[in-house]
Amino acid sequence: MYGVGAVKYKGAPVGYIGKDSFDMGGTKPESAEIEAEQVPGAPVLVIPQSNGKIAPKFDMIQLNFENLQQLLGGALHKESTTVTGWTAPVAALVLEGPWQIDLVSGQSILIPNATLLSDLGGKLSLKETAKIEVELKVAMPSAAGTPPYGIFETTNLPTEWSEEKGWLLPKEVANTGS
Repeated sequence: MYGVGAVKYKGAPVGYIGKDSFDMGGTKPESAEIEAEQVPGAPVLVIPQSNGKIAPKFDMIQLNFENLQQLLGGALHKESTTVTGWTAPVAALVLEGPWQIDLVSGQSILIPNATLLSDLGGKLSLKETAKIEVELKVAMPSAAGTPPYGIFETTNLPTEWSEEKGWLLPKEVANTGS
């Protein structure tokens, strides 16, 4: 898997992603090691505590007014049908929902439920641009048995992955251990 082709929030592309800014982030799995006096040097039991997690981070650099609203909330301002400005939200804002990351290598990472943490950052110079610094906190979907994320061929996404069906993934099937 390599190369970011497109990033979509609730089915809509979010704009250009800064070169070399996309990081899968996340944490390694956690476990508790139980040691015994009679067995020095190695645990006698390893108890899994949590699976590894992803927490994608990236910079979105295509800052038009619509993209500012999509990733930071707030309000668009118009004259007739032309958008002429954007203002930041007054209250704390929580944006959450489905994310799709299409890769150049032909796969898509599907995240049914992630909370968007974002801020307007970057530098205003002739060498760099302003950007929206984005971090996704992946959470369990509300539908029981639905995985927190999945990876599929972009040309063969699950039928559950649509706005009409609630941006879900196929439910986990019990492993029968063949």
